[in-house]
Formats: sequence, C-alpha cells, structure tokens
Amino acid sequence: MRAITTTPAYQRIADQIRQAIVDGRLAPGSKLTPASQLAADYGVVPATVREATNLLLREGLLTSHPGSGLFVREQPEIIRMVRSWYQNPGTGSPWRASMAELGRVGDWESESHAETATPAVAQRLGVQTGARVMVTRYLYTLDGAPAFLATSWEPLELTDGTEIMLPEAGPNAGRGVRDRMEIIGHKPTHCREENLARTLTGDEADRLQMHSGIAVLVVERTYYQDALPLETADVVFPPHIRAVYEIAVD
Repeated sequence: MRAITTTPAYQRIADQIRQAIVDGRLAPGSKLTPASQLAADYGVVPATVREATNLLLREGLLTSHPGSGLFVREQPEIIRMVRSWYQNPGTGSPWRASMAELGRVGDWESESHAETATPAVAQRLGVQTGARVMVTRYLYTLDGAPAFLATSWEPLELTDGTEIMLPEAGPNAGRGVRDRMEIIGHKPTHCREENLARTLTGDEADRLQMHSGIAVLVVERTYYQDALPLETADVVFPPHIRAVYEIAVD
C-alpha cells in the first residue's frame, strides 16, 4: 500500500528548490523560474508556488528584485568557530583570538543588568525561580558586521559585590568565564553544552540584520565547578557561523 503524504504542496516545492540551492544546481545569483512556469511544472496554482517562494525568502535563500523576479541569494562567507572550552586560562576571548589568527577583527557589544531568573534559567543554574541573576546580552561582530548572538546568566548569589559582578566592566572586562570565576575562588571543572535548532525571532533577526524565520543553531552552555553551576548561556549561531568542536582525546 502506498503511503499517504501529508506534506503540503508548497512545502514540497520549497524543499525541492531549497535542495537545488544547497547542492549547487541553483547557483548564487541565478534567477528562479517564473512562478507561472513553476506552477505548470508542479501541477499547482501560482498561489502555491508563491507560498513556497515566500518561505524561502524568509529563510534568506532567495532575494526579490522588484520588476525582475526572484534570485538565489549570494550566500555569506562561512566562518568556522572552534568550540574548545578547555583553552588555556588567561587567553581571554576565544572569539577574538580565533579571528585574530585569521587576520580578522572579532569583537562584541554587550549590556548587563540584574533580572530575576525564569524557571528555565533557574533550573540550569540550580537556583530558585525569581532568584537574582546578572544577565548579559551580546552581539558578536566580525570586521564590524553582526556575526552571532549570546545571552549569559550568572547567579548573583556568587558574584554580587565582587569585582566580576559586571562581566564586561572593570579590570576583568573581556575575560572568559573560566578566568573570571577563578578570580572569586570558583574554578570551573567542566562545561556542558546542549545543541538545538530553532528559527530566529524578530528581535534576533533585527540585531543580526537578517530575516526572521531563518534556521539557527542554539548552543545551551553551562559552566560547573563540580556540581555547582557557575554560568549558563544561550549562543545563537546563524547558518554562516559553523560551530566546530575540538575534543581532546587523552
């Protein structure tokens, strides 16, 4: 018996066009076949094709040139970021260091303020819901252009009143979590990362100067001192930033 597909027609069309872009059959800058012709080819009405191409526009795979039609978007340069949380202490920002090795300028903008922990953040930090946490929101840049986002939460019961309470202010600004926590006597012993996929929110898209709805990788990272959570963060990587893991085998 033939299986009955429940995938909407517009989704199947979008999947096929997307795959053609991914595998290079539709090259960057090439013009997409007109909607009327695609509708005839797929045996659907033009509105179904428009629904498919609108999805690909939101994903950032197509771009619209008024009066000229739809084109495959020129894809941004792929940047590979090594996720090696066991780097030597005292090296500062891994992002800044890794981009400097490529002759590029990796930097960031940030803002910090105290908030109360949501249930999800409280669970990750091992504190009570509503406990005070220091939230720092980052926009990482590459050669001055937006690259990726991160949000960090640190329990104020550990850092309140210390010289590292504000992660990006004072004499320790710009240092990594490992270096900063050691200053107040909490030496991280390990880091746990969980990867998940979702789409960009409107606010995230605005900050990254991208379209909302684009698929992103979110890394949920937490630093621990044995069983004690020291910091947790969400790192949001758009498709052109590749998270590369280097794992010591010893």
